[in-house]
Amino acid sequence: MTLRTTCPATPRTWTVELHPHASGLVLVCRHCPHGSTRITTAAARSAALAHLARHARGDLRPPHLRICQCHERGCAWHPRHRGCAGPIRLLLAREYGGRRWRLADACSACAAATAQAAVVPDTVLTRAPLQPETRRRHRRRPKGPGEQIRVREILSYLAAALPAGTSPAARLLALQCALRVNAEMHVRLPKGVLRSLRLNAIQGPWHELEHARWLCTVPANAANEVVAELLDAALLGQAAARPDRMRAADWALRASSSVTAGAIGPLPQLASVYLAAQTDPEAGSGLSELDQMARACGVPLAELPALLDQLAATGLLRSWQACSDSGDLQWTLARGSRIYDTSGQRDEAGPTNSYGEAHALACEATACTGDAAARLV
Repeated sequence: MTLRTTCPATPRTWTVELHPHASGLVLVCRHCPHGSTRITTAAARSAALAHLARHARGDLRPPHLRICQCHERGCAWHPRHRGCAGPIRLLLAREYGGRRWRLADACSACAAATAQAAVVPDTVLTRAPLQPETRRRHRRRPKGPGEQIRVREILSYLAAALPAGTSPAARLLALQCALRVNAEMHVRLPKGVLRSLRLNAIQGPWHELEHARWLCTVPANAANEVVAELLDAALLGQAAARPDRMRAADWALRASSSVTAGAIGPLPQLASVYLAAQTDPEAGSGLSELDQMARACGVPLAELPALLDQLAATGLLRSWQACSDSGDLQWTLARGSRIYDTSGQRDEAGPTNSYGEAHALACEATACTGDAAARLV
């Protein structure tokens, strides 16, 4: 008689729905014994994401035991494409205008083809403990992907986690907060970082994120910093080691602090970060989709060509072109621009608290030069 070992199923997909109720909303989860939970309308988004994050943290699997749940269902979550390919990642998807949220394992090809979805950055699950003498002798090496990939993944996550009407200034602020948050969900932003972002004199972005129930500000002990508590519990399920995320935060700060982009507003700053994060460091060119960039920057799709023309006119982009049939966007960064230099740079030094202030002074003393680029036809 031949014995056959039964392979356990790996249904790593969770779905929550928000149903209307007389006192607000009801969060319904088919995977929970209690079934439903009453929540307020203002906290619905955060509650749904936190609930999905708890499921993901409670069902951790090594990569070789994870499969594409979209493929298991006949790739019914997205339009047809060329087939499944790439590593398995956690994909957060929003359906029916935010009334349904789904977190599931999906391959990179299915993740890219799914609308209203973002890849949740991987978590560093285990680390080998270092002995005290080892720490003194050996310098810590960054773990996982580099700064550029971390920023790209956080931008994709914020595109799904923040409300669609969130302003570019608030998204720039949320990017720095998400990368600098500690294990207690608190973030301390030095005033020098805010000056580099040109956000030190305005309170609107903070109020936007508070209104979206994404964070709340708390009193600070020092006058040269702003302290906030992040309310998006799903960030704890995706956060890598904090030194690595701090390096990514400084990388994003350099990409957004070009004198030219900063002088024309937060939207060009955020677009500069997005383009730098999606650019091939060797070639200086990148490829993305128009709707993905529009969601990440918080702008209507129809306004994106004018934004790209603005970046080309200021010398940050050498050229760009878009295909109306496929929705693909291609661009080439201008050599000598700050975002071109940032896309090919990896910060090997550890982040410091004084970096933001020193970088702000450097930005004010540096002038970007270059001819305006011509748009590809």
